[in-house]
Amino acid sequence: MKLLSMHDAIARHVSDGSSVALGLQLEQMIPFAAGHEIIRQKKRDLTLIGPISDILFDQIIGAGCASAVLAAWVGNVMMGSAYNFRRAIEERTQPHAEDGATSFRAINMTNFTLALALQAGAMGVPYLPTRTALGSDVPVENHFFRRVSSPFEGEEPLLAVRALNPDVTIVHVQRADAEGNAHCWGNFGVMIEAVRAARNVIVVAEQVVEPEVIASDPNRTVIPGFLVSAVVECAYGAHPSPVQGCYARDDAFFRQYHEQTRTTADTRAWLERWVYGVRDRREYMNQLGACRVEELGVKRHAYAAATDFGY
Repeated sequence: MKLLSMHDAIARHVSDGSSVALGLQLEQMIPFAAGHEIIRQKKRDLTLIGPISDILFDQIIGAGCASAVLAAWVGNVMMGSAYNFRRAIEERTQPHAEDGATSFRAINMTNFTLALALQAGAMGVPYLPTRTALGSDVPVENHFFRRVSSPFEGEEPLLAVRALNPDVTIVHVQRADAEGNAHCWGNFGVMIEAVRAARNVIVVAEQVVEPEVIASDPNRTVIPGFLVSAVVECAYGAHPSPVQGCYARDDAFFRQYHEQTRTTADTRAWLERWVYGVRDRREYMNQLGACRVEELGVKRHAYAAATDFGY
């Protein structure tokens, strides 16, 4: 059985110096609870991988856990800047509360080229060719790109995008069984590519169900258990991002984060309240409050029609 606590899953599979893919489903199902456990365990020198990171990357950077980001965009989607990321880029350092400062770098990608890099990693090929990003500054002095000649006569040169294989991919889904076979619906983003490319995969599920539930709808099983290293049951583990069919996006939380992390001292206070000051997701949600949780609940259900897999 692969079912672990969040603490044990992160301790076992996320090491200092790891490359970690997070927030792969764009603005939904961001594994905030997993990110907060990474912060609590004071992991260091991580490379964060994701297409359009919302504020989770900013929190991990603000806690001094990351030395590099490989992404198309980092910020607060509804508010603009992510202050910790911006400070790290402008100062080229990532402050650690207890051990000084380390260098910090951002590797610029586009959404599509990041998807191609992960897909190449999933396929086991060294690169995938593309025309996207040709003529832009994205490939300039970027080791993930190389201009190559087409093998076919008369074709224009192409851009080769280097394969990317994260040490760990962490995803959030609606439900999974204890072996990691997972159902997910909504926007996948580059989740499937990142899962297939990774050396280890942690699946965080709103609910862990019996294998018969997963087997009842095989076409919705987008992550097979044999790719999964650990399964964590964590209700509300993606808050403040939304999980379709479970809870809505907490817009107020994103606004408050923007207002409360303008300085390094502000960020330290925010992390103390929402990460270090709570032991787990249950305490986090208790601090959020029952009224806020109820407000985020699904107001209008839209169930899929029943599917008959009989013969």
